[in-house]
Amino acid sequence: MARNTKKNKLIKAKVQVDKDYPLDEALNLVKEFAVAKFPESIDVAVKLGIDVKKSDQMVRGATILPNGTGKNVTVAVFAQGEQADAAKSAGAEHVGMDELAEQIKKGDLDFDIVIASPDAMKVVGKLGQVLGPKGLMPNPKVGTVSPDIAQAVTNAKGGQVRYRTDKSGIVHCRIGSNNFEVGALRENLNALLVALKKAKPSSSKGVYMKKVSISSTMGPGINIDQVSLEI
Repeated sequence: MARNTKKNKLIKAKVQVDKDYPLDEALNLVKEFAVAKFPESIDVAVKLGIDVKKSDQMVRGATILPNGTGKNVTVAVFAQGEQADAAKSAGAEHVGMDELAEQIKKGDLDFDIVIASPDAMKVVGKLGQVLGPKGLMPNPKVGTVSPDIAQAVTNAKGGQVRYRTDKSGIVHCRIGSNNFEVGALRENLNALLVALKKAKPSSSKGVYMKKVSISSTMGPGINIDQVSLEI
């Protein structure tokens, strides 16, 4: 408790809630306050200038972070024949069709992402009530339904992140962990922001990226001065 109190006082002394910090300073502060005994995730929250009531303004997609996410990703793949063999060769931990579906129906969800070949969606489609609420339902928009299973698995394990706006028009995404160098976190954040910029709905008007803030798992949110961003 004493340690947490000391940390909170330090945070209050160093971080001004209403201040926008240059990117590298913000990243250094986030790393400084990530002192938990476990590896803390470094996350970004991007408030977008969209109308969440309009379906055509929902922002959703995927991109690959150049330095990975710092997380080991477990992949489940619905495929058969040569596609199944390709998935296994690419490193997928769980590969199958009906037997994998039965495993999921029983609540065994020991994976982080589900990928499917197009012809497997007849099986996967029946799992919507289980996979949907957990954000695991394969979708071609984010590359998790693909005819190139090997590439999809490689992307998933190589730093691909999926993003979508929540009900408040905010995108939350992991960009690394506290053991990443500032330069690696900067490159990852820029890659994500470039992807979000490209995904801007044509019907969105006014300021698109309204606010960008970063935080660690147990640390404070720190606002970034967008002038310092390389996008």
